[in-house]
Amino acid sequence: MKNWRFTIAIITLFIFIGLLLSYEKSPIIWLDNTMSELLGGNSFIIAFHYIGNTSTIIIVAIFMLIFLWLRQRNYLGMAFVLLTVAAGKVLNQLIKNWIDRPRPEILDQLTTFSFPSGHAMLSLLYLFTIAYLLSEILSNKKKVIIIWILAIVLSFFIGLSRIAESRHYASDVIAGWCLGYSWFVFCAAWYEWKKRKHLNGKFK
Repeated sequence: MKNWRFTIAIITLFIFIGLLLSYEKSPIIWLDNTMSELLGGNSFIIAFHYIGNTSTIIIVAIFMLIFLWLRQRNYLGMAFVLLTVAAGKVLNQLIKNWIDRPRPEILDQLTTFSFPSGHAMLSLLYLFTIAYLLSEILSNKKKVIIIWILAIVLSFFIGLSRIAESRHYASDVIAGWCLGYSWFVFCAAWYEWKKRKHLNGKFK
């Protein structure tokens, strides 16, 4: 894991904490209102929310686990997927229930809490996990770069879709991205540490 990724992860964690402590203050309320007015009802952006649905994430995660199991016998990779996606989901729900921030007031609103956005956090986690695991097996650097760009762009628009649908405030989405990235880097660091430990034990 490269040092710059740890640096960004620390920054995103501090941004998350800052939003957690200030989402009821006027600058954040202004940001939320401005983004809602800017993106509200945008049908192109709204379409991206399907990629970040819980059912979609579960299906993709199952396929990842099956591939890692049957094709690669990568049991550590399977644990990595469970740590990023499954544990990330649990972490998101725990924080949501602890903060209990109400969602924006619209008709037929969801009954769960708002902060941080689960779509923003979990879509980043599962897309970054795919990109990370593919980058391990692909030798073509251009393909790796394209995959990472695609993962970042999709994560970005999935998060924006929650603002466009009025399901979340912008601060919820930014917090979801930030916490998701920090959690991903933590999980990737654990994965790489376990791989090194396994290889060192193997060649002793």
